[in-house]
Amino acid sequence: MSAELLNGSQLAKRVRSQIRRKIKNLTFTPGLAVVQVGDDPASTLYIKHKQRDCEKVHFHSEVHRLSADINQDTLIEHVENLNDRTDIHGILVQMPLPEGIDKEAVIDKINPHKDADGLTPVNLGNLLINREGVTPCTPTGIIRLIELTGAQIEGKHAVCIGRSPLVGKSVGMMLLNRNATVTYCHSRTVDLAAEVQKADILVAAVGRPEFVTADMVKPGAIVIDVGINHINGRAVGDVKFEEVKEVAGFITPVPGGVGPMTRAMLLENTLKLAIGG
Repeated sequence: MSAELLNGSQLAKRVRSQIRRKIKNLTFTPGLAVVQVGDDPASTLYIKHKQRDCEKVHFHSEVHRLSADINQDTLIEHVENLNDRTDIHGILVQMPLPEGIDKEAVIDKINPHKDADGLTPVNLGNLLINREGVTPCTPTGIIRLIELTGAQIEGKHAVCIGRSPLVGKSVGMMLLNRNATVTYCHSRTVDLAAEVQKADILVAAVGRPEFVTADMVKPGAIVIDVGINHINGRAVGDVKFEEVKEVAGFITPVPGGVGPMTRAMLLENTLKLAIGG
């Protein structure tokens, strides 16, 4: 029996509907500013999606497109100017940044109370000590998709393939905060397949197309595929979808799974920052 699909597009639509209802009582318009350095095509496309999402929930949105040859100090100054604006409640610096710019140094300058991506040291630190406030968008979206299954996270064995602060490390902490037993797997893991086979909840964020195969997946597992890889003109995830869906209990598609929820959580974070909640 095939796995049940976790439709991120439908869930994101519900989140946007909830946001629209919440802002009806506000006396101001939540504002999101996205800073793009250079003209990376994938980033440009992603930002267009974010702008459309803002329009759907009646947010004010701005895209600040800066030259690829900007120096780090000037970029930081631009971020600090956004920190000072009262009409901007959320700031996101689109990655990747050009070589020669220290992305951590730039993120460090975002006011934590305007950190729409949840990646400043303050917000990541709060995640570490189980004081979740504004949390990284993709991990938050993953948690919502897992909750959509109706399965209990507490007591389950979760395996995260990948350990970046953006996804793997953060979602592992969020699962740990919900009392899962968490294993991180990465390029130095010995017998990775054996570790993955133990997962009741599997999050694949390794950046390798169709890396996770059916023989690596525990029957009935919840499989969250974070990867977006382009092969022969089509998008595929880090999970070999067609074969894994015959083993898993729940699985996210690519596209239409984690991606829409990442953007929906950006909107939710911006609203949370705007109302100070």
